[in-house]
Amino acid sequence: MTNSTPERSDLGFTYRRRKNGDVEVLHHGRVASTLRGTDAVDFMLEVEAADESDAQHVMARITGNYKRGNERLASQHPRNRR
Repeated sequence: MTNSTPERSDLGFTYRRRKNGDVEVLHHGRVASTLRGTDAVDFMLEVEAADESDAQHVMARITGNYKRGNERLASQHPRNRR
């Protein structure tokens, strides 16, 4: 018997925007990274355009909490080619 519920990619990340424009990325409620200036603006644009699963991966990439064995595949993704 298979599970019919879709798999959710919740890695425990959230973010909050501060009044001064900074963005804090939280992992399980604790501040993992703070973005300022153009980094904060770019982050907000990317997260607002993404669905929840992609947003979780964006936040993991920002905080450096993404190295889980798929680095070779992730480096080939168009979003990561800069």
